[in-house]
Amino acid sequence: MRGLKVNETPILIGYQLFHNYIRPHGSLDGKTPADMCGITVEGKNKWLTLIQNAAQKKDFVNLKTE
Repeated sequence: MRGLKVNETPILIGYQLFHNYIRPHGSLDGKTPADMCGITVEGKNKWLTLIQNAAQKKDFVNLKTE
């Protein structure tokens, strides 16, 4: 992105998650890009759902490598 010296910052990663999984888009009839790909995020608090899913996946990956 313009004006940033580093592209891989937590803020940018968070914005990408927001843009792709949480924010409805007018050009997609109020759906998210993830919805259009068949990926749904359930629950009222989609941020919490994404964080919980990431934490579960991380634990699973750590178990596989041990």
